[in-house]
Amino acid sequence: MRKFLVILVVLTLIGGGGAWFWSGRAEGPRIEIRGPERFVGQATPLTLVVESPGGRFARVDVTIEQGGRSYPVFALTQPAQAEVRQESADRLYIMRSIGKREVPQLQPGPARLVVRAAQPVLFGLREATSEASRDLEVRLEPPRVAVLSTLHYINHGGAEFVVYRATPAGVESGVRVGDQTYPGFPASGAGIRADAATKVAFFALLHDQELRTPIAVYARDAAANEATAPLEHVPFAKSFARSRIAIDDRFLNHVVPQIAAATPAMPLSTAPGDLLASFLTINGELRRRNSETILALAQKTTPEMLWKDAFQPLVNAAVESRFADNRTYVYQGKEVDRQVHLGFDLAVTEHIPVLAANDGIVLHAGDLGIYGNCVILDHGLGVQSLYAHLSSIDVKPGDRVEKGRQLGRSGMTGLAAGDHLHFTMLVGGHPVNAVEWWDAKWMRDRVLRKIAEAGGGVP
Repeated sequence: MRKFLVILVVLTLIGGGGAWFWSGRAEGPRIEIRGPERFVGQATPLTLVVESPGGRFARVDVTIEQGGRSYPVFALTQPAQAEVRQESADRLYIMRSIGKREVPQLQPGPARLVVRAAQPVLFGLREATSEASRDLEVRLEPPRVAVLSTLHYINHGGAEFVVYRATPAGVESGVRVGDQTYPGFPASGAGIRADAATKVAFFALLHDQELRTPIAVYARDAAANEATAPLEHVPFAKSFARSRIAIDDRFLNHVVPQIAAATPAMPLSTAPGDLLASFLTINGELRRRNSETILALAQKTTPEMLWKDAFQPLVNAAVESRFADNRTYVYQGKEVDRQVHLGFDLAVTEHIPVLAANDGIVLHAGDLGIYGNCVILDHGLGVQSLYAHLSSIDVKPGDRVEKGRQLGRSGMTGLAAGDHLHFTMLVGGHPVNAVEWWDAKWMRDRVLRKIAEAGGGVP
């Protein structure tokens, strides 16, 4: 019995020692530093993810090292310093601002970001540790930005154009209108002979923003240092129509099955008793998804202004609905929905040729939910035009088209009760009033004049 007990104790010690040894060699939490990539400024976002089985962490510490000194910027024991959330059962997401504001001792020059993490092992008796680091450069001087163009007049729901300068030449820049951002482009893309620091941008005062929404140009470097300059402008109020749209079973039987067949990713019932509910999903959720698609397409714009004059409207057309028409939908005498119509409905006769409003490149040519058969042209510098409810399409993505080129024929696909063209102008993916773009005087005064004054070749 004594021998057995001795052997048992020895085996236990050997097993315990082996467990202790191997637990010390266990792999620590996985660390992913998502940002910053290269630079730290006055206040730069730090984003990182740490991962361990079951999301169990003994500690997570972040420091910045510079000049032989180490400065703490985050500790899991003080989560209030940052946004900390569980990305999954195993993954912890951490985000906070780091830089000169949080660490006043930082100086311009090289630095190192160090993340150390540990997870408990062997029933919490030991820790498995890991470390990740990234070499960074501290940049503290903000960019500079200044408006060069003059006389900025903007209609509510309309667009404007600005020429400005942002230095150093490689910084991100553009225009902020309230919570909306419009990117800037090299001025050379608008035909302006200037250095790389000179930029141009189209921007909009959206129909649902306040008339006095602040507008400013901004420049932001890779270290998140930012400079802004107010953009002096004069806003003009515009009234938007209100209308009541009566829908009936005939309309629902026309639009719902058609859109359901073209949108298999969205479950839409075509049973007679479900048609109204499906219509409301189309008019709400599908409309929102389509807007997100259009916004994403804006990122594909070319940095070159492809047009030189005013846009061409559909000739001899009757205007059935105008921009920013606030619609109330009524079914069997009851209000069932409200939406804003962000375009012009233009009708002539059935299946008329639909022509490109100006020179551009086809970004989209196919079904687009509520818009049915739809073509979207990119005209450069964030400006695009949309042609919807077509019965047929004669172009494909990537085609370069000239003003007046036939894109297809009018129809009643998508959310349309009759044959017409739905036309929308877009700036940065946001609908704006097309009337301005059809106006040769507006184009000269608001756009071409500024280009010429800045040294461009456009008359």
